Amino acid sequence: MTFTREPRAAVQAGPTTATAVLDVVVPVHNEEIDLGPCVRRLHAHLTAHFPYPFRITVADNASVDGTLAVAEALAAELPEVGVLHLDAKGRGRALRAAWSASPAPVLAYMDVDLSTDLAALLPLVAPLISGHSDLAIGTRLARTSRVVRGAKREVISRGYNLLLRGTLAVRFSDAQCGFKAIRADVAAGLLPLVQDTGWFFDTELLVLAQRAGLRIHEVPVDWVDDPDSRVDIVATALADLSGIWRLGRGLLTGALPLAELREQLGRAPLNPPPAQVPVGLPRQLVRFAAVGVASTLAYLVLFVLARGPLGAQAANLLALLVTAVANTAANRRLTFGVTGRRHAGRHHLQGLLAFALGLALTSGSLAVLHAAAGPPPRALELTVLVAANLAATALRFTLLRLAMHHRP
Repeated sequence: MTFTREPRAAVQAGPTTATAVLDVVVPVHNEEIDLGPCVRRLHAHLTAHFPYPFRITVADNASVDGTLAVAEALAAELPEVGVLHLDAKGRGRALRAAWSASPAPVLAYMDVDLSTDLAALLPLVAPLISGHSDLAIGTRLARTSRVVRGAKREVISRGYNLLLRGTLAVRFSDAQCGFKAIRADVAAGLLPLVQDTGWFFDTELLVLAQRAGLRIHEVPVDWVDDPDSRVDIVATALADLSGIWRLGRGLLTGALPLAELREQLGRAPLNPPPAQVPVGLPRQLVRFAAVGVASTLAYLVLFVLARGPLGAQAANLLALLVTAVANTAANRRLTFGVTGRRHAGRHHLQGLLAFALGLALTSGSLAVLHAAAGPPPRALELTVLVAANLAATALRFTLLRLAMHHRP
């Protein structure tokens, strides 16, 4: 499958631009009562607070009540409102059809109950208009979000997002909030790969976006649960589990063209910095020093504990080996920001090389001290070891930094 890649440029639009910059889709099924108040309130908010031309698309999917008639009346009343009718149900199906047909460069959707405070709409789409981000989601699970809903829905929502983290390794916090936006160029590349036509549509789209290396912006929202919600929780949960299984299997088997997606849609790599200004060097030095202090203290404790039964050289070997392994793991994660198992074995081997050099320095220092002064006082012995460890630490930082930043 071939995708086209557009540069992540800011949307160019002015007050007289004919084409809408933002298209907000409201998917509905049998919502003749709530649709009118929702669209009028949304239209008034956008007119008053959104600085670009906009469009509202009512995506009616197979309603059997008066929803379509209400939507058509709204379109006749408000010039910025359009109607799209589908003969089959499914929120995902409605969003795919509406987004695919829209000429707007930024696409969004929200639920007809307007549970999410509309004050979050401009912060949601602004990073997409500017080109900073590729998708944006409202999150009810941020610390600064304010949410009013029952305990049952709270537990289900948090449980679902924890399940996604454990099974699909997602990094976004709230997959189900009905308040999302996407750049049209990104949607054109992702939508052909999204199979779900119902409630799992959002999750599948976000997982593919994350795996493609796209930037997902999260906006904390104020959200009040709609007590009249007609979502079938059991059926939706079963469909979600089926979707997780299908998507996870596709990721594991390589059936999804993630490499091509990442190549075509992902952001270009950052330009390397000048050679004389290493990336993040001051911060890395501070973190490495903190890890080094902790490692040195642990080393000294282990050495003192093992010095009596094992002797100086054997105690030095044991203490240095244990702390070297822990030091490499800590620096890998905290100092150099390397996570996951990729190259972990190589990093630890290179850490052991640094360990061997540190062992040579400290053991050599001990040998010289004992040869020159006979059995030295314990305080002098520890002082020499600290000095040798400082030299070994500087050497370890240089070697580990080269190892962590190496890209074969």
